[in-house]
Amino acid sequence: MTAVARVTKITAASSKSFQGAVDEGLSRASKTLRGISGLEVISQKAKVEDGKITEYRATIEITFILEG
Repeated sequence: MTAVARVTKITAASSKSFQGAVDEGLSRASKTLRGISGLEVISQKAKVEDGKITEYRATIEITFILEG
């Protein structure tokens, strides 16, 4: 049996940390995607206001196995 996987890119944000942004992205993806088998962090960025980080952003690629 062979498996076919698909990758989708998601950007998520957190006011706490980059890890929080990754967790938020995975949590949201898990609500609509089945068969998630892994993820890769593509980029991390932050929004800065008055010299302080106000939002952490992470772009991740989620890999999931297609059913059928």
